[in-house]
Amino acid sequence: MVYTTSGSPSQIGRLSVEVVIVPDAKAGGELIAAAIGRLLRHKPDALLGVATGSSPLPIYEALTAQVRAGGTDASRARICQLDEYVGLPPGHPESYRSVVLREVVEPLGLTEASFMGPDGSAEDIEGACAAYDRALGEAGGVDLQLLGIGTDGHIGFNEPCSSLASRTRIKTLTEQTRVDNARFFDNDIDQVPHHVITQGIGTILEARHLVLLATGEGKAEAVAQTVEGPVAALVPASALQLHPHATVVVDEAAASKLKLADYFRATYAAKPAWQGL
Repeated sequence: MVYTTSGSPSQIGRLSVEVVIVPDAKAGGELIAAAIGRLLRHKPDALLGVATGSSPLPIYEALTAQVRAGGTDASRARICQLDEYVGLPPGHPESYRSVVLREVVEPLGLTEASFMGPDGSAEDIEGACAAYDRALGEAGGVDLQLLGIGTDGHIGFNEPCSSLASRTRIKTLTEQTRVDNARFFDNDIDQVPHHVITQGIGTILEARHLVLLATGEGKAEAVAQTVEGPVAALVPASALQLHPHATVVVDEAAASKLKLADYFRATYAAKPAWQGL
């Protein structure tokens, strides 16, 4: 259960990760987009951390619809990346910078001036990682970080056995992650880079609100381990249990292995509307 002060999205306390079970991905996207809209009304220049991949697309579609309908003003919002491939040339259509500009920044009517991300083409990659970590702090910190989850429980590109205190750094992708991401590279795994820059788990945990969206049966085991299993480096997403304001939104398929699914449904149904997400 979440405890908030009336009229403010700030969190006073929290007993555990909040799990919200929705009918489908569209409903999850609309729910999270509404929460972002409330944040922007409270803090118009909020720094929003965005994830890539197919999972968060319903969020961006719903948020764009809100903005275009006049229900949300995102004109002062700032956007930051969660991760970036190493070695792709600037402007490559599958660099995460290009993806975020295409799927988030441009549809919301923002410009590149509102956007920040790590430099995956830098000669000094370690320096670029440290610079991005500092930049997030200097920007005032991330207000809401969107997350997806890998089938192996990774968040960002923090693969299993990543340090729970890790900072923004270079990581080597597992074969499974490269297989999963080959769909974005014409199903050719040889085109998928071997390395990425990613916010570390310790960096991610500094965001004020973490929101993870997972859909599909393929994510069910990872979701169950994340919210009901022990906090363990083997399941990086389980670190969300350490955060004072973490929300996991899942569709029925992704919730299919949760032992406490009925409890999660009951607690969310009884939650006062003014508390928000």
